[in-house]
Amino acid sequence: MDRPLVAVVLAGGVGSRLYPASRRHRPKQLLALGGEGTLLERTVARADFADEVVVSTRPAFADAVREAVPEASVLVEPAGKDTGPALAYATHRVAERFDDPVVLALPSDHHVEGEFEPTAQRGARVAARTGSLVTFGVEPDRPDTGYGYVEPGPDRGAYAEVAAFHEKPDAETARRYVEAGYYWNAGIFAWTPAAFREAAGAADAPLSPLIDALDRGDPEAGFAAVDPVSVDYAVFERATDVAVVPLDIAWDDLGSWDALRRILPADGDGTVVAGDASVRAVDATNNVVAGDDVHVSLVGVDDLAVVAYDDRILVVPTAAAQRVRELVAELDAEGEF
Repeated sequence: MDRPLVAVVLAGGVGSRLYPASRRHRPKQLLALGGEGTLLERTVARADFADEVVVSTRPAFADAVREAVPEASVLVEPAGKDTGPALAYATHRVAERFDDPVVLALPSDHHVEGEFEPTAQRGARVAARTGSLVTFGVEPDRPDTGYGYVEPGPDRGAYAEVAAFHEKPDAETARRYVEAGYYWNAGIFAWTPAAFREAAGAADAPLSPLIDALDRGDPEAGFAAVDPVSVDYAVFERATDVAVVPLDIAWDDLGSWDALRRILPADGDGTVVAGDASVRAVDATNNVVAGDDVHVSLVGVDDLAVVAYDDRILVVPTAAAQRVRELVAELDAEGEF
């Protein structure tokens, strides 16, 4: 590809479902979970084939991000308002700096094993050649209710047209999606700035006030004019020209504590341990333990996540790990997150 490829790594979120390891002052992308180095460091290293790596983050995290990945450029969003405004702003700034680039957008909280570059380059070429918005899809290995799904349409060889996006389903619907050959929506994307602007700036699109304000050179007013919204909802689900490129690697979204069971080795009782925790167990199986220099004893319990960081302890069934966000919403409302 003869156009600059700029990787934009999203690092402005907090990661509420990984509470209490993740807190307002310590976002999950700055945690080391499931591998060497922080999630952010591993993501930036994974994207080192790009002509430049730009990390997009909110003001509160900017200094910590610069310290963690000095090899990357850091772009500070005017405000944290989810992935839609963040990527609109980043795409605008990338287009100002580079001549006719392709943007590769990457979350900073994924676990990836395998050769990421070939598939990423293929998606970038599809975006450049077709002018489509490109999403990367993961072939499911289980019916999972925690992910959105991509329904592929006509096969075009290196990619398929997207027939539809589907929100996180219930268990039976997830099973039908997997049987039908749908992909998980990995939240990894590629596009040209022109294609993104056309879709995001449509008259009835949630991000159109921000796009207009960016054109006027007033990003602060643009962020003030829009609500927090994901790029999936604000752009991709509304666009008419979207392609999906299969992501042929081992992938997982480290969004909640139950995900650690899929990426970390288990002991003889099926329990996985993360961080600096140590465990003693009696008649306890299939648990997740994480902590910062703590000793955890488990007796007669199964399928729990037990997490201890700072002065906070969380105990939740792994099957209910997604509900941690409900707890965090209450803590945040009380100023305790």
